[in-house]
Amino acid sequence: MNAEGAGAERRSQASRTAATRAALVAAARRLFADHGYADVGTERIVRAAGVTRGALYHQFVDKAELFAAVLESVEQGIMARLIAAAATASDSPDAHPVGSLIAGADAWLDACADTEVQQIVLVDGPAVLGWERWREIGERYGMGLVAELLNESIAAGAIPDQPVEPLAHVLVGALDEAALYVARAADPAAARADVRVVVHRLIEVVLTPGAAAGPPTSSPEPSG
Repeated sequence: MNAEGAGAERRSQASRTAATRAALVAAARRLFADHGYADVGTERIVRAAGVTRGALYHQFVDKAELFAAVLESVEQGIMARLIAAAATASDSPDAHPVGSLIAGADAWLDACADTEVQQIVLVDGPAVLGWERWREIGERYGMGLVAELLNESIAAGAIPDQPVEPLAHVLVGALDEAALYVARAADPAAARADVRVVVHRLIEVVLTPGAAAGPPTSSPEPSG
């Protein structure tokens, strides 16, 4: 086989591999969303994907690694929604940088109303992958966007100059907890409405110049 033929064969193999991986992720995503990770076996996944069990284990070490790929795909979709919401807010005539952060937070809470997001991201994510890895995947997508919006807000003079990285961690952590609160609530719609008010207030108080506070003062030495 000449070099051109070998190259075409490698491209064809890579295309087949990518198609198999995509089919497994798509099938597992549907099944995990509908039934939960624990109630979906690998045989059910490969049947739904139209591939062999061997193909699954060629792509993924085990079901947990397939779940991690599913979680990544869901996070990518959520991030697209957040970016679109923040961009729409920034394009409005009376746009304010803090408004983009609030719009992104609202988009996150709205995304968490989806049963797929609740099951895969909020319920199964930390249980299957462990807290640290679940947080690492979520932060990889959300942290960069929040940090970017904070940097833009500081550059525009909309919020006081302050350390962006710890602030981004605080805000992302608060948003994750807000989402978990909604997902576990007996009445998710009411919980989402309540938590939206809290999140808006948190962002406005933390970020608006009028609410900025100086460095904490030293506590007085205990007497005696």
